[in-house]
Amino acid sequence: MTNMRRIAALTTIAVSAAAAGCGSATRTQPARPPVVLTASQVAALRGFGTGDTAFGLNVLAALCATEPGSNTVISPVSLATGLDMAYLGARGPTAAALASVLHLPAGASGREAAAFGARSALLRSLDRPGVTFTASNRIWADPSLVTRRGFVAALRAAEQAGLTDLPLLSRPEQSRRRINAAVAAGTRGHIPHPLKPGALSQPPAGWVLTDALYLNARWKEPFNHALTARGSFRAAGGPVTASFMRGGAFSVTRTHGWTAVALPYKGGRLSMLAALPPAGGTGCQVPDAATAGALASGLAASKTLTDVALPKVRMASSESLKDVLTKLGMGVAFSNGADFTGVSAQACCIGFVQHAATLAIAEKGTVASAATSIGMEPTAAHIVLSFDRPYLLTLRDSRTGEPLMMAWVANPAS
Repeated sequence: MTNMRRIAALTTIAVSAAAAGCGSATRTQPARPPVVLTASQVAALRGFGTGDTAFGLNVLAALCATEPGSNTVISPVSLATGLDMAYLGARGPTAAALASVLHLPAGASGREAAAFGARSALLRSLDRPGVTFTASNRIWADPSLVTRRGFVAALRAAEQAGLTDLPLLSRPEQSRRRINAAVAAGTRGHIPHPLKPGALSQPPAGWVLTDALYLNARWKEPFNHALTARGSFRAAGGPVTASFMRGGAFSVTRTHGWTAVALPYKGGRLSMLAALPPAGGTGCQVPDAATAGALASGLAASKTLTDVALPKVRMASSESLKDVLTKLGMGVAFSNGADFTGVSAQACCIGFVQHAATLAIAEKGTVASAATSIGMEPTAAHIVLSFDRPYLLTLRDSRTGEPLMMAWVANPAS
């Protein structure tokens, strides 16, 4: 099993675990009442699941191709949620570009906030004995800028995202530390520093949208520690030694040269799909959305069982996705031609998209976390210029330039 095969297997792990949410078994919780959805809501949510999977595979493939010998982990649902929040404030061609790259379901226009809200509620319902899921979504805004009330209301309805005022433009480093602390809390300390120093000042951010997820889920049938043994793993750079968990029996399916198994977690809602690419392949191998869908459908119908030897893994990554998303077709959202007037009349464009994720797979279960931070620039004319030191005043005739009054303000408080 090559390193690339492990990465490919983790592709669907990330999609499956993240799109389902985050969870744990470290505490006993009262059972939540089941989320009751209408037929139209179920259809919409399936559309979002399909779209998020296609989007996640595209991003993972792009990242994996840049460093084919390295581990890559993302959370498609965290990244999609962050960009969905930005999408609610986008208009015209900018909204169309985001919808295309995110693979938003056709016919969702005008009903996105309600559909996003249904998805959020369904994911939060995963939090039950055996699975801990937490999600925290926020919009941080500089108080000198005007954020449209309709945008704030849409975020609250769609993602339960609250508005927090922060001096993003005047005190970017103080604001960065505050945002990092909130994300660290939302990921149980797994992602303590999502934004690096200078992230909010170059370019300046007037708004920051954040999404943080945490998952701790126990296997339905834990792997036996006594059966875990060291073995050889064929990494791209040569053989390495890994710790293989061994157990069974798990549903298995094969299609288009791929072989996949489904490993269920407690409660029956979550499962991990691990997939081996066709033998003999080289480089980064990530299935397309159609193949991933065929594997999932095949596993749901499979009556064939197999034992597995699955490596224990612990992964973490942090990526700037501006270039990746631009290449996927979202470039207009990062340009001066972007239209985010749904956020504010003072909003220019997306300045950065920073995504971090962690994944640990062991005998008892899986722990994962993810955070997405999206910085939105104000228009240049609305960046705050603070006259907080001595300055010159000139009162002049705009037609002739005749100076009527001049003043040097050395101490406005005197």
